This record gives sequence, structure tokens and C-alpha cells, in this order.
Amino acid sequence: MSLERQVRAKLASKRNPEQEKECQEWIESVLGAKFPPSEAFEDVLKDGTVLCQLINKIKPGSVNKINTSGGQFKMMENITNFQAAIKNYGVPDIDVFQTVDLWEKKDIAQVVSTLFALGRETYRHAEWQGPYLGPKPADECKRDFSDEVLKAGQTVIGLQAGSNKGATQAGQNLGAGRKILLGK
Repeated sequence: MSLERQVRAKLASKRNPEQEKECQEWIESVLGAKFPPSEAFEDVLKDGTVLCQLINKIKPGSVNKINTSGGQFKMMENITNFQAAIKNYGVPDIDVFQTVDLWEKKDIAQVVSTLFALGRETYRHAEWQGPYLGPKPADECKRDFSDEVLKAGQTVIGLQAGSNKGATQAGQNLGAGRKILLGK
């Protein structure tokens, strides 16, 4: 099997049809329109127009111009504009897919992961009252310790420091000792 076929097989195995269905339902509910039943999930998203419409629904005015006609570069520009808009919205750069992942259908699982990251980010924006995608991110759990508790923590020597109240491993013998045979 060629390397390219192995890579394609590995990427295809990362895809999760349930997550893709969940993403599709979320996009449809946000946009208020259904995907064409005859088209595959990635084919609907490929030109970036649906993605740009999605981010404009979530945060109006995020993408100023959505290209609906033109060559490949105009359609790829839609994807790039979507990526920039979700980064501005708060999605971490590490969670954003590469343009070729969608345009050339190289890694649709990463596209779905990006959509889930966008869905999680909507929880953090109080102005968004629409449907959410994925689990709610954890809230900050800030703790304030008293000076007494902090001072008590300074007296503890962790085991990483190499000792435990003077105890060492000196004198321990595990198993048979090393035998040095001379003259053999």
C-alpha cells in the first residue's frame, strides 16, 4: 500500500459520522435552512459560503463580503475569511483547520473539530442566545488561600526534593547483589 493511500485511510478513520451529523444539525438550526439531502456534508461546506453565513449569524458583520461566484481562489477566500472571523471571535488558533483540509477534503475530521471549537466558544459570549454545540467549557475556579495555609505549605518538602524527613534509600538491598568475579 502506498504512503498516500495509508495517509488517506488514516484520515478517513478519524472521521466520526455522529459528530458530523451533530455539526450539520447545529448549522441548520443556526441558519434556519436545511442542507441539500443529495449532497455530502463536506461538499456543502466546501466553498465556504455556509461557514461565512454561520459566523455572520453568530456574530453579525464578522465576514463583510461572501463570494458566491468566481473561481477557486474566491471560494477559498471565503474559507480564509471564516477562519479569521472565528479567531477574532475567540476560537484558539490551534483549533482552526487549514484551508486545504476542507477545500481538498484532506481532513474533514479537523473541520468538524473546528466547528465544535466554535460551538464551545459560543457559550462564552452572553450575546449569543441561539443553539450551542458540544459541551459547555468549564468556568474558572478561583481559590483564595489564607496566609496561614500558604505558610503551612512552605514547610512541606515534596518527595521530588529527594528526601522524606531524613529517610533515604541507603542500606536497601533489592534482589541479589552485584557479584564481581576476578580471575575467571
